Amino acid sequence: MREVVHVRQQGAYDGDVLVVGGGIVGLSTAYAITRAAPGTRVTVLEKEPGPARHQTGRNSGVIHSGIYYRPGSLKARYAVRGAAEMVKFCAEYGIAHAVTGKLIVATDRDELPRLHALVQRGRENGIPVRELGAAQIAEYEPEVRGLAAIHVGTTGICDYTAVARQLAEASGADIRYGARVVRIDRRPERGVAVRLADGGIVRARVLVNCAGLYCDEIARLTGDDPQVRIVPFRGEYYELARPELVRGLVYPVPDPAFPFLGVHLTRGIDGGVHLGPNAVPALAREGYGWGVVRPREALATVAWPGSWRIARRHWRYGAGELRRSLSKGAFTEAVRRMLPAVREGDLVPAPAGVRAQAVLRDGTLVDDFLIKEGPRTVHVLNAPSPAATASLPIGREVARRALAALGAA
Repeated sequence: MREVVHVRQQGAYDGDVLVVGGGIVGLSTAYAITRAAPGTRVTVLEKEPGPARHQTGRNSGVIHSGIYYRPGSLKARYAVRGAAEMVKFCAEYGIAHAVTGKLIVATDRDELPRLHALVQRGRENGIPVRELGAAQIAEYEPEVRGLAAIHVGTTGICDYTAVARQLAEASGADIRYGARVVRIDRRPERGVAVRLADGGIVRARVLVNCAGLYCDEIARLTGDDPQVRIVPFRGEYYELARPELVRGLVYPVPDPAFPFLGVHLTRGIDGGVHLGPNAVPALAREGYGWGVVRPREALATVAWPGSWRIARRHWRYGAGELRRSLSKGAFTEAVRRMLPAVREGDLVPAPAGVRAQAVLRDGTLVDDFLIKEGPRTVHVLNAPSPAATASLPIGREVARRALAALGAA
């Protein structure tokens, strides 16, 4: 039986909007609410001792241009708009960033039609793209080899953890760290009460769920059916011991049948070059290595029918990703397709990340942002890459829905 956390009468709220999750989307939402409706009392609950400890702080740090995404999709609209806004935000607050541009490189003839399709998609999304022949690649990356490439000028890099900290500060919200949610009681006529692991209770008129890897579980705690399951995929990285081999950002042509971009080369804001990520199933939602296993979470993933359908549909792709996870040599082979000068000894293990991939019951990988609403609740149920890039416009959209729910409460 679900424990009930009683909601007190009107006027006894601790705040107006309660945001669960202190990653970049949750903090952008808090920032957008207080900008759009000054005086709104916002509380952010984050279970970790600081912000951006998971997806926000464990990615490549890339400001994505939006070239990959279907014109008209939320990802395309938010990424194109968000990239320009993120650069402006970083400049305004003195956060380390750079607009570097990037190369997308075709290394096999069957990739050439897909590369051309990306040129067309980029132009439809209003993104400046330059087509390059094999000899022109060296203008940007002397050590990179390919049959053809495109240069995307609006791509950049930044420090997303610093962005998250600045959003928290600038929002003026009450940010509570070490606040893990264990129970939620929602009464449509009276509000939402949340019990924390330390026994504390926080009450608000509206709840916004930006819990990332646990967003589906938070949705179920409110009594809403998310109709998706978060299936965690670990992305493993190496750092390049010879960073002088790569000047900027170099990507392969992505496989449109799978929502991951493949192993790419990324010079970060600190000057180091990361190689990766691959994409393998994680045995815990925060499973940053094969040794991290949480049986309840792993069994829940296995029990979801969509997980088995993914495995049947993508087993060949998955086998390649698993091979690169278990074999440093195989990972090096993937890098050498674009960067032939690299050697296995040049790869130094780096921290991994985990992607919160929403999966439907039929095995469909949710490709776009997914935001659903319930009584007094707004749930962000899928925030894939480019969520960090697009966090400012996403935050405004979630804030708009939260304020509408607040007005109707």
